[in-house]
Amino acid sequence: MSASNRNPRVLIVTPEVTYLPNGMGNIANHLTAKAGGLADVSAALISALFDLGADVHVALPDYRAMFNHQLPPPLRHEWHTIRERVPEERLHLAEDRAFYYRSQVYSNYGWENLHISLAFQREVINNIIPRVQPDLVHCNDWMTGLVPAMARRNGIPCLFTIHNIHTVKTTMAHIEDRGIDTADFWQNLYFERMCWNYEETRENNPVDFLTSGVFAAHFVNTVSPTFLREIIDGWHEFIEPPLRRELTNKWRAGCAVGILNAPDPSYNPATDPELHVNYDHTSFSQAKRDNKLFLQEALGLLQDEKAPLFFWPSRLDPVQKGCQLLADILYRVVSRYWEDKLQVVFVANGEFQQHFRDIVNFHQFHNRVAVCNFDEHLSRLAYGAADFLLMPSRFEPCGLPQMIGPIYGTLPVAHDTGGIHDTVVHLDPDHDRGNGFLFKYYDSQGLFWAMEQAMNFYHLPIATRNRQLRRIMTESVATFNHATSARQYMDLYEKMLQRPLINHDFAAKREEGA
Repeated sequence: MSASNRNPRVLIVTPEVTYLPNGMGNIANHLTAKAGGLADVSAALISALFDLGADVHVALPDYRAMFNHQLPPPLRHEWHTIRERVPEERLHLAEDRAFYYRSQVYSNYGWENLHISLAFQREVINNIIPRVQPDLVHCNDWMTGLVPAMARRNGIPCLFTIHNIHTVKTTMAHIEDRGIDTADFWQNLYFERMCWNYEETRENNPVDFLTSGVFAAHFVNTVSPTFLREIIDGWHEFIEPPLRRELTNKWRAGCAVGILNAPDPSYNPATDPELHVNYDHTSFSQAKRDNKLFLQEALGLLQDEKAPLFFWPSRLDPVQKGCQLLADILYRVVSRYWEDKLQVVFVANGEFQQHFRDIVNFHQFHNRVAVCNFDEHLSRLAYGAADFLLMPSRFEPCGLPQMIGPIYGTLPVAHDTGGIHDTVVHLDPDHDRGNGFLFKYYDSQGLFWAMEQAMNFYHLPIATRNRQLRRIMTESVATFNHATSARQYMDLYEKMLQRPLINHDFAAKREEGA
């Protein structure tokens, strides 16, 4: 079969994935390595491509300890035999002791994450890409930032996706000591300083992993169209100038786009096993009240199904998530709506958690405000019980809670930035428009105003509220899903390849042969 007749072969290089489709490998459906949204996006894209019949391959670190723990007991003793058959399939596990015995994807130590990244990329560059012979490589985040340089050197189209604005730097000497021959593609890397020749650069001029990925890749995408424009327009001081410069170059060349993430399909109030009572857009009214009473009892809050409940779902990080804005007005908000019995539930870890505990203790708000460590089960219950979701982020590369909340009939109260701007429209009940409450100016007064708007909505007649919530839940399910984002990635692949991702004539012949 000639290369022009077969489906293009796509290799997705990712350090984490939530799930893989059945049929991708003998053990693929038993492997999970998740630290954040990257895992969900990777899983959804891989599954969508695979289901359509695309020739999709995956490069993933061999997290043996994590994977072995996830295997059903009858299969654990066959682990080594099963692993030997995996390379014949479409799942390609990078082999190195750096991640064999890990219990989580990332380490709390930067040097260890760098070590893991170099081990992973060494295997991808030296073994997996030569074996797979992909027509296109899709890399994700700084952990894969060297691969685009190798791909460009070898004429392989490469897409680089930025999920998190985080990078590391190290010298070519260190990289080469880990088995990656940067001498072959060093001109496609991005260095801390201008480089004149390989010998001078090797020992003393660090490589910037994230910016190298942007610089070398043929196309780049962020996980929010608005966040991409904010970077290019210089809205965020924390974006390092080299990264902003290279993203701007890609944008001006027509080689940078924003593609939103989407929530995992398991976020569905009709089937979510963590809810006390399941519901859909036709049955949410009483079910959400029942979930609220159940949560209130579990957390020691005043039990009142009519009490407005605000839920904080994100880590308590004052740099990004805006938790200090809520701290500034928490007493004011609870006092203002004391007769309404307004309640706030935090299900989040972070450095500001103790600050909120101190506020609760000082004002004796224990039956109005609950501050809880993050727990997946409790978080999902809160989505089903709360009326509103608090997300006053200073910046947001994408964000998922503001998409999950409306699916559960829980409306976001959020700062108008980044991915929030792309997914939340200020609610206008009179014109059946919007799905949340946005404030534009990043300060505590802006958040207080948005919470007032939410309470004004809460005080509307229940029939009016329910009509809007039915509309919002229905629209959210149709809008915030992986099929939509996967289609955009596939369109981008086809633009890069300049041919269809699925050769339907070839697929039909393959089916006939089967």
